[in-house]
Amino acid sequence: MTRIVWFRRDLRLADQAALAAAARQGPVIPVYILDDETPRHRRMGAASRWWLHHSLSRLAGDLAARGSRLILRRGPAAETLAALMAETGATGIDALHHYEPWWLNAEKALAKALAETGTPLALHHGNYLAPPGSILTGSGSPYRIYTPFWRALVQTMPPPPPRPAPERLAAPDSWPASDRIEDWGLLPTAPDWAGGLRATWQPGEAGAAARLDSFVRLAARYGEARNLPSVEGTSRLSPHLHFGEISPATVWHRLADAGGSVDTFLGELGWRDYAQNVILQMPEYGRRNARPAFDAFPWRMRDDPAVAADFTAWTKGMTGYPIVDAGMRQLWATGWMHNRVRMIAASFLIKHLLIDWREGEAWFWDTLVDADYGSNAVNWQWTAGTGVDSNMFVRIMAPLTQSDKFDAAGYIRQWVPELAGLSDSQIHDPAGLFVRGYPRKLIDHRAARERALAAHESIKP
Repeated sequence: MTRIVWFRRDLRLADQAALAAAARQGPVIPVYILDDETPRHRRMGAASRWWLHHSLSRLAGDLAARGSRLILRRGPAAETLAALMAETGATGIDALHHYEPWWLNAEKALAKALAETGTPLALHHGNYLAPPGSILTGSGSPYRIYTPFWRALVQTMPPPPPRPAPERLAAPDSWPASDRIEDWGLLPTAPDWAGGLRATWQPGEAGAAARLDSFVRLAARYGEARNLPSVEGTSRLSPHLHFGEISPATVWHRLADAGGSVDTFLGELGWRDYAQNVILQMPEYGRRNARPAFDAFPWRMRDDPAVAADFTAWTKGMTGYPIVDAGMRQLWATGWMHNRVRMIAASFLIKHLLIDWREGEAWFWDTLVDADYGSNAVNWQWTAGTGVDSNMFVRIMAPLTQSDKFDAAGYIRQWVPELAGLSDSQIHDPAGLFVRGYPRKLIDHRAARERALAAHESIKP
């Protein structure tokens, strides 16, 4: 009764329902397939691929410690798994449900291929607090607005208690051949730009547990500290949750009784569930405006050299707005950006520069270690005002005011060192000061605001 366990964004052994189900039946063949064909333009970005390399290496070590192996293959997932079934004589495949449109398509294709041979694909839940699509309104329809969704989700909490990792895993009589992860070319080499990522992160299940241990001491103050970029107040669990190195149920049960403002954090864990429910309803949310009126919005297009230069300045953290530049440089160096600064930087691209939110979403997809299709798309559409649940476009964030309000001076000094010598009163807005190497503002805030409002007015009926 050998079973294949198909790992994707669930790279853990604890509270892993697919692994547990397979292990109860006998020998297990754990498999990860690097599939760039099925997602097509949604193949993992460079930062995610760096993380994947290290996460898979740690998972392989954790499996070896339990008498097992991680088999690596490359190619279209459904075809590769069907071939592996024939090669190994396995009696079925266990996997966790995934809800990105390409994975739903792969699951359907695989289930069809296996049905022709009479072998089952068993899909289990465990990557979210509740199975996406299961939280419904009184009329039985899925929610599109976060607040009522969250209220309904909370009524189903807590999630089932997390289960420990198996101590041993039964091995098959023979192991299929495996790729070498070093041959996949997931790590940058020319140049090696990942030094900041290595200094910042510890991918893998142990790293996720250590990050949670650190956050437990801060969780009660989360509501106040999360908005302060200069303070270590966020959990930094997002990449670990994205790659499934820790289950949301584990996080919930560890933190639910922390007191203070931990409910604010739990609500953000719920936002992750909400984002998956949105893409389950609207699979193309990452590339289509949820509000059709914005299809006629007069975005400045990047085929204009001036617009292209503005976009490049934004990506490099050279806009002349210190809080925006600090965030973009933190992103480039570490693959992550503080959550408050993400909103400011995204709003700046959309409303100050009038560049389509999809351009920013694509940049984040490539540079974030926590680049999650649902969360990335929902957050960008929220900021742009184009989403089913979103901020109004006419609410335009003032970066200079936000920087001062949330005491970002220390954060700016860390990531924009050419401004480090300025006083707290100057550093948020160094306009009028000559600072060697630091640019002038791409556009004045007032002029940007007026331009954005005029653009929005043009699509009003």
